[in-house]
Amino acid sequence: MTRLPTLFLSHGAPTLPIDPSMPRAEFAALSGHVPRPEAILMLSAHWETAHPLASTATEPETIHDFYGFPRQLYEIRYPAPGAPEVARRAAALLNENGLPAETEAHGLDHGAWVPMLLMFPHADVPVAQLSIQPHMDAAHHFRLGRALRALKDDGVMVIGSGQITHNLRAADFSARPADADPRVAEFTDWFEARLAAHDIDALLDYRRQAPHAALMHPTDEHLLPVFAALGAADDDYTLGIQSLGTYQKALAMTNYVFGTA
Repeated sequence: MTRLPTLFLSHGAPTLPIDPSMPRAEFAALSGHVPRPEAILMLSAHWETAHPLASTATEPETIHDFYGFPRQLYEIRYPAPGAPEVARRAAALLNENGLPAETEAHGLDHGAWVPMLLMFPHADVPVAQLSIQPHMDAAHHFRLGRALRALKDDGVMVIGSGQITHNLRAADFSARPADADPRVAEFTDWFEARLAAHDIDALLDYRRQAPHAALMHPTDEHLLPVFAALGAADDDYTLGIQSLGTYQKALAMTNYVFGTA
């Protein structure tokens, strides 16, 4: 079996699947460039719990965890089968590594189903979710990923879903892509240079070391999933970068593939 990469996806706004001005086709292109997984374990920025929970739902509900959007969006269903055995295995691995975890049935929030709809539109890849802990730091989520590494040997792709920059208060929804705040690129350039250098220590200390870190992430729940994906990656991972642009002045969308050497 081909050893799988891990991914970090910038899932953008909930309207991504229905907005032709947003980078939808790129997600489909990405799915064509990575091995097809037997199942997916998704860590989304939108399922936050005090300690790790893995979803054992067999038919996960499509959760529309937003309001004030077009009716068309609320009519979307993503009927992928669940992966309860993957969830139970993930929880067991976490517990074995000193990270107390439990299971419960939970649906797919938009951080999970939006990118999955674009990457696997036939909803034929089983998917389970694992929650994040927003009160915990990057190191905690990196440790989560390390504990989940063994899943890749079972054909499970670990995916973190969030946003490489996420400050809605700094967003200007009338801005054009050309109007991007230059500080966005300064932050993403720093982050990607550290990823390319495998400088894990600097990345885990990003809030102190990265330029404009607090501006790009006033709260860091949308970045925490990248550390889980990074933790689950091989030590000698190859780095693939799919830059999708910056929208609304301050919201950059970049996908990362942590491949096998």
